[in-house]
Amino acid sequence: MKGEHLPALTGLRFLLALWVILNHLTAAGPEPSFLPHPLYALIRGGYLAVTTFFVLSGFVLARSYGSGGWNTGKLRCYAAARFARVYPVYALSLALVAPFVIADRTPGKSALVASYGLLLQGWTGHLPVGWNTPAWTLSCEVFFYICFPLALLAVRRVHPLAWAAAACLLTRVLFHFGLHDEWKPLVHFADFLMGIAASSLYLRLRGRLAGYWLYFPSAALGAALIIWPRLLPAGLDLNTALRPLNAALLVGFALGAPLLSAPWAVYLGKSSYAMYILHVPVLWWMRRWSPHMPAALYVALVILISAAVYRFFEEPANRYLRGRSPHSTATP
Repeated sequence: MKGEHLPALTGLRFLLALWVILNHLTAAGPEPSFLPHPLYALIRGGYLAVTTFFVLSGFVLARSYGSGGWNTGKLRCYAAARFARVYPVYALSLALVAPFVIADRTPGKSALVASYGLLLQGWTGHLPVGWNTPAWTLSCEVFFYICFPLALLAVRRVHPLAWAAAACLLTRVLFHFGLHDEWKPLVHFADFLMGIAASSLYLRLRGRLAGYWLYFPSAALGAALIIWPRLLPAGLDLNTALRPLNAALLVGFALGAPLLSAPWAVYLGKSSYAMYILHVPVLWWMRRWSPHMPAALYVALVILISAAVYRFFEEPANRYLRGRSPHSTATP
């Protein structure tokens, strides 16, 4: 991050990516008898980690680019850094699934390939192919990146608590005015805005509050709502209820969380994007080579592959692409 280092947030990314992977592993088949139902329900709620990622994205960008104004050089650097952050490892994921894409006989495959290549999945609804289903979230991130400079200017003019309250209501308001649920970047834009507001709240609380006063209760309440969603009042959906809790969770971890700040956790956090976007392509190949591979071995393999991809591919590609940008500076 630019100007400060918040290692616990990087470590948190590993846990979120792992949560998504575990959710996908339990998506098919009945509930295992050896798992307590609350634990199983929590694992099955792993799809909700993506909303935490969206809040985290807004938080990190606001911390990195929140000071100073925008000019042509800064915008170019910002655009290059965002492309470098997302596309190299995503391109690798496409290369890994290419043999399966070529063999696929789904009607309209050309349009589907274009949707994948241009990161439009989040706008087109449920696709009839599962080449790399988590990639729909990248279309959200690209939309957020485009909107971020204007959103940041707007947030600066409003108290962060007011902006956080608006973010809590935004998606429901958009649905009221006819927002289509398949337009995922707009559906989740409120999460990204909540992250920007949370960044401002962090600045106000830094040095005044221990992080555990926020991340312990927000994590506990969030887990309870995921396990027992019937606790929610009528008319309040789970994503909306979790949005302020995600903000509190991130502010708390930013204020300090020693375990997630350990070097091993930070390194795994840095490789979490590769974990997230490569775990389905790896699963395609594992099902071809070893259909009965134990889940624990598959997860360990994904972690090892992702750590190597980060070290030998993602980080060098990121550094190279940023270096090719005029006026390049250090960015997250």
